[in-house]
Amino acid sequence: MTEHQPYDVVEEHRDFELRRYPAHVVAETRVTGSFEGAGNASFRRLAGYIGGRNTQSRKVAMTAPVLQEAEEDAGRYVVSFVMPDSFDLDAAPAPTDGTVRLRAIPAHTAAAVRFSGRWTQGRFDEHAQRLLAAVEAAGLEVDGPLRFARFDPPWTPWFLRHNEVVVPVVSPS
Repeated sequence: MTEHQPYDVVEEHRDFELRRYPAHVVAETRVTGSFEGAGNASFRRLAGYIGGRNTQSRKVAMTAPVLQEAEEDAGRYVVSFVMPDSFDLDAAPAPTDGTVRLRAIPAHTAAAVRFSGRWTQGRFDEHAQRLLAAVEAAGLEVDGPLRFARFDPPWTPWFLRHNEVVVPVVSPS
């Protein structure tokens, strides 16, 4: 069973969950291409890192989700593998692929909506717009870029896939 990124549900809203994510580490890479192609373009690089293409030739367990967020430049994406909860950035092996980097993500609050289906720009945009409207209606302030979270391997039938749109928000007082 694949380890999932931990979080605590702070509040349940009608159209989303408000979650608190602990600090964690990601292995990430930047790619140019379509929304749908970004995951494929980045997978070999990131899978290489967790498969042992690092300075310690150490394998790292696969976790879920795989995260994807758009950069300001059209057609550029950052795709990330969330490292296992026990992963220590200070003791981590460095990537040997110069296009992969490790980054610490501080603890943060985010709004998330879950959906199933295909990994398309249209499906993401549909759920992202609904999430942003619900976040605004709840009086919360967005505090970072939207990200697409994929939890299942590509061979999972589309109707069984667990996907999410997640957006950081200013933590409510």
